[in-house]
Amino acid sequence: MNRRQVVTFLGTLLITLIVSVGFRVVSSIPSQAQSTALLVAAAASLQNALEELDPIFEESNSGITVNYTFAASGALQQQIQQGAPVDVFISAATQQMDALQEQGLILAGTRRNLLTNQLVLIVPNDSPLKISDFQQLTNPTVRKISMGEPRSVPAGAYTKQLSSNLGILEQLQPKFVYGNSVRSILSTVESGNADAGVVYATDAKISNRVRQVAIAPSNLHSPIVYPIAMIQASQNQQAARAYIQFLSSLSAQNVFKKHGFGIAQ
Repeated sequence: MNRRQVVTFLGTLLITLIVSVGFRVVSSIPSQAQSTALLVAAAASLQNALEELDPIFEESNSGITVNYTFAASGALQQQIQQGAPVDVFISAATQQMDALQEQGLILAGTRRNLLTNQLVLIVPNDSPLKISDFQQLTNPTVRKISMGEPRSVPAGAYTKQLSSNLGILEQLQPKFVYGNSVRSILSTVESGNADAGVVYATDAKISNRVRQVAIAPSNLHSPIVYPIAMIQASQNQQAARAYIQFLSSLSAQNVFKKHGFGIAQ
């Protein structure tokens, strides 16, 4: 084999190797992008609004599926602290988000205030009691009042603050029946197992079995704000950012307003 033949042979061999390696690299790339499953932990009061928004988000964000866990904000906080694979957290109070932030469990720069709400007093539709304000809960005819467990349910913490500032907490405590979320409070009043209950305006709005009889003065409890943030350990940060951005969009805000939420400034 002369020199020219050797050069030709080596050139052909090199090209063959390049093509072969290139083929293997290309063939290792998936033909279709894998879908992303996002886990959102959200306060129970958000369930109806987020479930309505879910198909809108997924339709405009192909490849992202959102799964939800709805519960009291305190319970969700504990799950995240224990390592639950949550990507996005939406709390019904700043306390739970503050705790996670102090422990370095939320991603810096992703926290923002999303929504606001109001605390309201509800009674069963067929209630014979003439209740029109929170002070009347001290009446002996009111025997059971459903409220959230203050240590884990933000609505319960707000109710406790309100009762204390009204000077009626001591009188009401023997009457309190504690629920583990605002939805359980609502159910207790709907079933008639409580004479009255304290929930968010958005919860009262979804039920045709209770009626709202009073709104708590906002200066008698901490501001009801819903913060949202990405969890530091999220393995789906790009999808989580897209979801947080979507919930701040005008279309999402319109749905939240329809459900009775205010938009945080």
